[in-house]
Amino acid sequence: MSLYGLIGYPLGHSFSKKYFAEKFEKEGLDDSYELFPVKSVYEISELIQKFSNLRGLNVTIPYKQLVLRYLDDTTNIPDGLSACNCIKIIDGKTYGYNTDITGFEQSILPRLKNQRNKAMILGNGGAAEAVKYVLKMNSITYTIVSRSIHDGSSLTYNELDENIISNHTIIVNTTPLGMFPDIDTCPDIPYNGIGKKHLLYDLVYNPEKTLFLQKGEACGADIQNGYEMLRIQAEESWRIWNGKS
Repeated sequence: MSLYGLIGYPLGHSFSKKYFAEKFEKEGLDDSYELFPVKSVYEISELIQKFSNLRGLNVTIPYKQLVLRYLDDTTNIPDGLSACNCIKIIDGKTYGYNTDITGFEQSILPRLKNQRNKAMILGNGGAAEAVKYVLKMNSITYTIVSRSIHDGSSLTYNELDENIISNHTIIVNTTPLGMFPDIDTCPDIPYNGIGKKHLLYDLVYNPEKTLFLQKGEACGADIQNGYEMLRIQAEESWRIWNGKS
């Protein structure tokens, strides 16, 4: 029996275990997928030593960037992308990948219209890396908003106004704001600047409709949560772990 899992902290919001449990049952596999709420990225080596049948890991908040320096091989992560959300393990060696790219690209591109060609990314952590990469590869300009100016961000939340929001017709939340159990939180932006031409995309998928998405929908925007991205990246991870990608 092969073992797979998810590392991050905390993990109470994750659907990954349920997703893979249903997948394994459907495909008649005796494999297992577990949640590993590690409090330090250093614990990844301990996991590999402890579970000799561990074949692959997904990586989530807050380790997508931190984990890079502890991998044996990062050649499968594209240049310019500093985040890893998928690890393949062969004979105790760790090989990094990023399947968030595929998940985000395939889930957002069908929702884009001609007037949706300028994006705003809320947050600038590891979860934002795939978003930035996909937008750049598809020639969509973007502005990064963070609490303070750093690492490529160009605006703070305090600097946003309705006009700025109105001119960015794609708004992607990459922060954990609104994630279960803190469902009453959302990014502090001028929602009055949002209209029917907007697409609000939230990488959070639990709850299904975050307060961020609720506020956008109330203003007439199209909305999308992160579940489709999760599903696509999970399937891509599975292909990588089994040597099919």
